Amino acid sequence: MKVIEVSASTPYRVEIGSGALSLLGERMRTLVPKAKTVTVVSDDTVFPLHGQTAVRALSDAGFDVETYVVPHGEASKNTGSLVALLNFLTEKHMTRSDALAALGGGMVGDLTGFAAAVYMRGIAYIQCPTTLLAAVDSSVGGKTAVDLPAGKNLMGAFWQPRCVLCDTDSLATLPEVVFADGCAEAAKTAILFDPALFSTLYHAGKAFDPETVIARCVQHKRDIVAADEFDTGKRGLLNLGHTLGHAVEACSDFSLSHGKSVAIGTATVCRAAAKAGICGDFLPGAVEALLEKLGLPTRTELSIDTLLPVMLSDKKRSGGTVNVIVPERIGHCSIRPMDEAALRIFMESGL
Repeated sequence: MKVIEVSASTPYRVEIGSGALSLLGERMRTLVPKAKTVTVVSDDTVFPLHGQTAVRALSDAGFDVETYVVPHGEASKNTGSLVALLNFLTEKHMTRSDALAALGGGMVGDLTGFAAAVYMRGIAYIQCPTTLLAAVDSSVGGKTAVDLPAGKNLMGAFWQPRCVLCDTDSLATLPEVVFADGCAEAAKTAILFDPALFSTLYHAGKAFDPETVIARCVQHKRDIVAADEFDTGKRGLLNLGHTLGHAVEACSDFSLSHGKSVAIGTATVCRAAAKAGICGDFLPGAVEALLEKLGLPTRTELSIDTLLPVMLSDKKRSGGTVNVIVPERIGHCSIRPMDEAALRIFMESGL
């Protein structure tokens, strides 16, 4: 078991390894000692696979356990789902001293975390990521949100979990396409911060050791959160590939997954950076080769005219500019504000 300490407004531990989910009751009892009831929030794909492990762990620790299961997929991450979950918590007489457990991928983690942030002005929750994407990225750092019709994650809050339990056994139940989505976030981390991780992923492909790779990604996320918890500066680097990626995802009506969309966005900005002379000509080819080894796409047929309006509604917009994360070399990227005209030219050059 690997343990990583996260220093934030609420410090917590990320525990990564086989059987971590079975620790849920013990950790909840220690971290939320006044809780009587815990609601496990999951989706209809994950709960049949891992729900009973979570429920049993909590019951054995003496909690009254409620369960709330939403349909799987990004379409459930909306204001309607949020309000329905909050109403459920009131119907079950959940109090401020009770807690939630998010059992699932990024959608479940974001929805549950936001519900925890706003229910009675904030209650405790624990993240139990069951996908690689959630394990390496979204379960750590305290960003919680739901989507609005105008775009992803436009309603949200910063609300740190009390701990993160990343059970690597859950990865064995993932379909290959879902595993590949997490690979996109691992590749993003490598491009941003870690040439050695880039080399590891490149040579191993999808056969990498998950505990080692997840721990390395979480360490980088930990460092960024400690430096910029509320996303006013350096934490923006984590949006590599997301400006165009979120637009691709939204324009597909979320039929294209987040990981695949981010992969397309990452490859696109690498090609654009090379054409602008910001990075070496070799970099786009190296990144595309890595993404393809991980089973990820690198291009979209969507036009700049289709994508640009969605990019301009992105939450990373500040005033008249959008912050775009641009690779300069493997392990080093910069944040570059672009107005609408510059964003159009830059992104179109990479498409």
